Amino acid sequence: MSRAGLLLSVLGGALLMVSSAPAMADTRDEVLSVYRGFAEAQNARDLDRIGAYLVDGPDFLWVSDGQSVWGRPDALKRMGGFQKAEVWHVVPDLDHARVVELDPDVAMLHMPLVLELGSAAAPDRLRFLVSILFRNQQDGWKIASLLTTTQKAAAP
Repeated sequence: MSRAGLLLSVLGGALLMVSSAPAMADTRDEVLSVYRGFAEAQNARDLDRIGAYLVDGPDFLWVSDGQSVWGRPDALKRMGGFQKAEVWHVVPDLDHARVVELDPDVAMLHMPLVLELGSAAAPDRLRFLVSILFRNQQDGWKIASLLTTTQKAAAP
């Protein structure tokens, strides 16, 4: 390839990256907005609102405590059981949230969060890492899967 051809290829690639940057920023903002609504619905213990954020179909997946929970109804049933605790409060660390666009209609949100759960006198503060797969559907971004794992303390 000639120097001119190489230069044109490099410039073309740079222009493509610059032109897709606003789209990625839009995706990030939209995914984080949907997640904030989902977290608010969880903290309100509103299963109907929570369900509205989840893809409705048998392919919805929540991996929790080493278990695969398939489908929105089963996920909501499991969440409802946890939410019977006296204290249930999700505290996402949005400052450390990362959104990765996998496709124009698919994105992954990854971040740490704390789940406060248990009795009011002595709630547990469980640290999790969550990866949430979002799909952009006709009615907007929805959560297609939730993958959770406990977060280990940072090494000294």
